[in-house]
Amino acid sequence: MAGQQQADYYSVLGVAREATPEEIKKAYRRLARTLHPDVNPDEEERFKEVTKAYEVLSDPRKRELHDLGGDPFSTGGGFGSGFGFSDIMDAFFGGGGGGARGPRPRQRRGQDALIRVEIDLAEATFGVTRDLQVDTATTCPTCQGGGAAAGTSPRVCDVCQGRGEVQQVTRSFLGQVMTSRPCAGCQGFGTVIPHPCPDCGGDGRVRTRRSLSVKIPPGVDTGTRIQLTGEGESGPGGGPPGDLFVEIEERPHATFSRRGDDLHCTVAVPMTAAALGTTVTIETLDGPRPVELRAGTQSGQTLTLDDLGVTHLRHQGRGDLIAHIEVHTPTRIDAEQEELLRRLAGLRGEDGPDVGHVTSQNQGFFNRLRDAFNTQR
Repeated sequence: MAGQQQADYYSVLGVAREATPEEIKKAYRRLARTLHPDVNPDEEERFKEVTKAYEVLSDPRKRELHDLGGDPFSTGGGFGSGFGFSDIMDAFFGGGGGGARGPRPRQRRGQDALIRVEIDLAEATFGVTRDLQVDTATTCPTCQGGGAAAGTSPRVCDVCQGRGEVQQVTRSFLGQVMTSRPCAGCQGFGTVIPHPCPDCGGDGRVRTRRSLSVKIPPGVDTGTRIQLTGEGESGPGGGPPGDLFVEIEERPHATFSRRGDDLHCTVAVPMTAAALGTTVTIETLDGPRPVELRAGTQSGQTLTLDDLGVTHLRHQGRGDLIAHIEVHTPTRIDAEQEELLRRLAGLRGEDGPDVGHVTSQNQGFFNRLRDAFNTQR
């Protein structure tokens, strides 16, 4: 055994003396996969040799003794001393095979909460402050989040002895492998609460309704979320609270439709008013605004009222209010009105057949340019 203990373990693993721990682990993993007795029974002795080399070189203290020419096992250990299948699994899977994780803390951050708030178009445009009633979990005032009844405290779990996990041995192609799982006795906490708080049942939280004010900035739209830091669910065990997200839902408006930060509406005018020109009053979110329609206004033309739309959420200014003109032709007229229209048609040379004409819907550039100039602002 002495000759094996004085072997050059760097040569056994095929790594340089200055190899990093990661390089040593990779070298061992590569060799162990091909030399393990379950895979290659003829190489059992060599598998033990490379495993022993990895045991020494993966332990800083033993590696230092080996580099100095000493006996890495001089403290009384033999083959495998302080080195089990959990270490082999760590070499193979980076610590997933049973390395101790320790108990998980009872005190954890609370979950985020979401509440939806309906607002109207004017509130979305100018902003509003809302008082909300929120049902969330808050820290238990009786036990202050600790979870234990007054005069008592948590005790160490008898099943896992405070480790928060228990180990289980299974068989694989590597042989017996030790794995860990959360302790069922304490749910992984390492401690149990023999006398839970009567108000929160040991969770450290109770559900309560509380009031808070939220300032909704101008420019929000349906789907906008406002984050209120620390106003969400309190964490278990007295942990810090999560955040509260207020999601906006904008109610439809009776007159205006919203497209981005622009508002759109339809202005219906009689045929005569469109032909002669007139003034119409539009009830905007900022109050009534008179708008001049010049003579000859056509259906489909638009009027743009600058800066009367919705406030921009992330920069200065507002969108526009765009009025779409709709010219109404009368469907019921009396005899006198019919006579007047026929006289007008005669004066305009529009009383004969074939006064209409067919045009393409694919307008050319100059027609679109003309229509653009006809659009009133």
